[in-house]
Amino acid sequence: MKWRSARRSSNVDDRRGLGGRGGGGLKLGLGGIAAVFVIGLLLGKSPMEMLGLIAQVQQQAPSAPQQSGPTAPTANDEASQFVASILGETEDVWSAIFQAQGQRYPAPTLVLFSGSVQSACGGATAAVGPFYCPGDQQVYIDLSFFDQMEQRLGGGGDFAEAYVIAHEVGHHIQTITGVSAQVNDIRRRGGNVEGAEGPLVRQELQADCYAGLWAHHAQKRHAWLEDGDLEEAMATASAIGDDTLQRQSQGQVVPDSFTHGSAEQRMRWFRIGFEGGDYRQCDTFAAQRL
Repeated sequence: MKWRSARRSSNVDDRRGLGGRGGGGLKLGLGGIAAVFVIGLLLGKSPMEMLGLIAQVQQQAPSAPQQSGPTAPTANDEASQFVASILGETEDVWSAIFQAQGQRYPAPTLVLFSGSVQSACGGATAAVGPFYCPGDQQVYIDLSFFDQMEQRLGGGGDFAEAYVIAHEVGHHIQTITGVSAQVNDIRRRGGNVEGAEGPLVRQELQADCYAGLWAHHAQKRHAWLEDGDLEEAMATASAIGDDTLQRQSQGQVVPDSFTHGSAEQRMRWFRIGFEGGDYRQCDTFAAQRL
């Protein structure tokens, strides 16, 4: 993927090595990070729910003696350049789409952290994986997740990593357009949001479609995809499908507990966005077939 041709966003807040800015935090090894991330998906926990649970544990745990944290990586290392390039391209693509509708796109900030971080949604560790917090309209990523995605979840590669970032930006689009509020309203009224046809799955699949839409327009602008890049994204979408994760962890698939969609659904909706490039085709809430 020839990502260096993209404009680099200035909306990256690099907090790596800061240990959550004094917020304490639950420390997990790389294996624990992957395990808790997968368990959260299997339990039907959204990133916001996981944040709340982890925050409760942190509040109840005794304080440990402060130790010197890791040295912060160079602010302009290749990893941060890559993230800034992908985020910059999401800004350019979505700004053009919003402008065509006579609107301005309010770009999110992307926070890079290592170990733990404080957000408007509470304290979080790398265990929750990449997440978007609607409370502060920021995307949070511990880059160690990308290692886990490749080593333990069966995905990986630079375009797959770009897909993950674009997916989280998709949740930002859902927040500013009111889609996320509608799903939250259903939950507050006591409605069931889980299941293979439920609102949570539709919300996640729409974010996948938005990621594909972004990739469509980015490719038209830069022709930056190389052989195997699209397959990387498809392999990652498949690896993080609810059915794939459930089959690996418990030996059976329980569609009633789906929160993100099956492997086939995630790949299909990414392709709908990538091949069509039209946000109107990403209305998963009106779709008869997911």
